[in-house]
Amino acid sequence: MSGATDFDLFQISDEHRMIRETVRDIATDLIAPYAADVDENARYPQEAHDALVQSEFFAPHVPEEYDGAGADALATCIVIEEVARADASASLIPAVNKLGSMPVILGASEEVKHKYLPPLARGEAGFAYGLSEREAGSDTAAMTCRADADGDDFILNGHKAWITNAGVAEYYTVLAVTDPDGPRGNNITAFVVEKSDEGFGFGPKERKLGIKGSPTRELVFENCRIPGDRMVGKPGEGLKIALRTLDHTRITIGAQAVGIAQGAIDGALAYVKERMQFGKRIAEFQGIQFMLADMAMELEAARQFVYVAAAKSERHDNDLAFFGAAAKCFASDVAMKVTTDAVQLLGGAGYTRDFPLERMMRDAKITQIYEGTNQVQRIVMARHLLRG
Repeated sequence: MSGATDFDLFQISDEHRMIRETVRDIATDLIAPYAADVDENARYPQEAHDALVQSEFFAPHVPEEYDGAGADALATCIVIEEVARADASASLIPAVNKLGSMPVILGASEEVKHKYLPPLARGEAGFAYGLSEREAGSDTAAMTCRADADGDDFILNGHKAWITNAGVAEYYTVLAVTDPDGPRGNNITAFVVEKSDEGFGFGPKERKLGIKGSPTRELVFENCRIPGDRMVGKPGEGLKIALRTLDHTRITIGAQAVGIAQGAIDGALAYVKERMQFGKRIAEFQGIQFMLADMAMELEAARQFVYVAAAKSERHDNDLAFFGAAAKCFASDVAMKVTTDAVQLLGGAGYTRDFPLERMMRDAKITQIYEGTNQVQRIVMARHLLRG
């Protein structure tokens, strides 16, 4: 194999570069100008929603056979990264659309796929994901939400907590116990629930530190009747499908973290090249340069980690669980450090809302928590290593 061919393996394709440039322009022109207002008023980023639908980046991961763009895992990560660079809340639109619909892609019948994926691809309906509960977060198998069979239907009762984009999405992949006496973890089944289903409602919006533009609410089910043909996979397979989903979608949180960190570095660089102290720009001080170098070095390592994990997701590699957990964990830790350092570089200005750095710092924190805390990611990685 020639040296040139070897180096080609480490290059982003022309198609991926084009996607990046296109999304960056959209984010710069149509998303970033509204990011501060979205955060300040804790409102849904409708401008970003509309821009992503119009440009076919609302749910780019949906395969072409279901009217989607058919973007691969890396392209989807690039979309999320570039949107997050402008506004983390807005980046949760394509990210959560993938999270909510990935169980359908991985485990549903063709009938269910053809019913729910085309409206998602066209931007007519968003998808969200109902797995966590107040007392069943990291320990998902401890969920108490029930789906009891009633003829060909199921009656859903219970709550789901911390659901991103709840109330905005039209479709929800919901996990519920269908066999209370069955073996733990193998007694859970997945269903698609529609926003209009009778007996399905939402709790109040959570008041959050960051990502304020993305509504987080409880899902509430009170004798909510679900047709049996909306089951995703077979009875008892729900948790397996849910965990396989996370192997793929944790990488998108890594991409979001990379985008937030890049936005913070962009803002810090612009500031230090203009800010004057002791008769010269602070960018000329070696201490500042060392901070910037470390921030950029760690960010680039995180970016490459996420891209490698995305390639493994596309191939469904056997070590995807390790790389998905590791990429999300590493990138989110980097994002928290980089945004904190970016605020520090601006000094007192970084602590004000006159600059977007404090928002990025607040937004970065959640990437260490959702889709499994970074402590849980380390458990996933360790289990993979111990299994050999």
